[in-house]
Amino acid sequence: MGELRGTHVPVLLERCLELLAPALDRGDRTVHVDATLGLAGHAEAVLERHPRTVLIGLDRDTEALAHARVRLARFADRIHLVHAVYDELPEVLEQLGYPGIDAILFDLGVSSLQLDAPDRGFAYAQDAPLDMRMDQTRGVTAEEVVNTYSHPDLARVLRVYGEEKFAGRIASAIIRERERGRITSSARLAELVRESIPAPARRTGGHPAKRTFQALRIEVNRELAALETALPAALDKLNVGGRMVVLSYHSLEDRLTKQALADRVRSKGPVDLPVELPGSGPTFRLLSRGAELPGEAEVAVNPRAASVRLRAAERLDPATEQQGRTDRERYRRRVKAMHQPGTGSTPGSTVDRASTPGDGTGTDEEGEGT
Repeated sequence: MGELRGTHVPVLLERCLELLAPALDRGDRTVHVDATLGLAGHAEAVLERHPRTVLIGLDRDTEALAHARVRLARFADRIHLVHAVYDELPEVLEQLGYPGIDAILFDLGVSSLQLDAPDRGFAYAQDAPLDMRMDQTRGVTAEEVVNTYSHPDLARVLRVYGEEKFAGRIASAIIRERERGRITSSARLAELVRESIPAPARRTGGHPAKRTFQALRIEVNRELAALETALPAALDKLNVGGRMVVLSYHSLEDRLTKQALADRVRSKGPVDLPVELPGSGPTFRLLSRGAELPGEAEVAVNPRAASVRLRAAERLDPATEQQGRTDRERYRRRVKAMHQPGTGSTPGSTVDRASTPGDGTGTDEEGEGT
């Protein structure tokens, strides 16, 4: 395996532990899934804080798994480390015999190991073969994408996955270059991108090749397709009271996460009914209002956390949530009745606080982070 390459500082570690703790501090045994194990910084902290928790760690990168196995060796009796992509979670749980889980963490994007290893081809600032596969045992490489995709396909990848305004110009430059010879070097690709972008645009927004390399990495590893499948599957596997935390590093990941959660926290019943129909209410609640951003102190310690967006949610007990929504509806109807003509109430009258639901549900719900 060799020495560990690169450094690893877990992003938003304390906040993640805080959000996951209520789901893991219950019962004799709880199950936590680290869907993107990497170098196991988050996983190690979870195992240390929760001595009755079993960890299932997934990663597609065999080198990362080897390092994680060494790092977590002292917890060998309560860990399962699996070579898998996170969209394979249902199959992994079935094989291990776990029908449900209590917590899951997704720390998306490229890992410190992959960024800091020059031979992996992820970094535009270092010259390396154009690989970019997180799992080097299978799949197409970035070199194959760059040298075989048509102009329309290349432009689409750069525009959609990299949100690159100059996708067409960059694709044209790549096509011209590969007609002279195969593009095999990350440094040469980065130079082609820089030359394709107008000088004024190169002066802002960081390295000119950043968006192109992001787009190729996402295409090579099918990151968004896997995430789109993985998020609903993970939510389905959470037990009541279970929690999911997702760390995203660009708008495409965050958008998919937001959409997956929004589908579970809204009512699916008819909007004009006075009460919620059984089975149509929300199945999850958000633990923060919107996406949480890193603080200045976090970014100072770990610059790679600068772009992170955190979202989290908890699975609700359907019976408890139904009763809570019924109580809220009764309270709202009483308030409405008090303001009707002939009730002896005035628009400025004060509602009897004793009749307000005592669980805080008489007001708009807010997340734990607010």
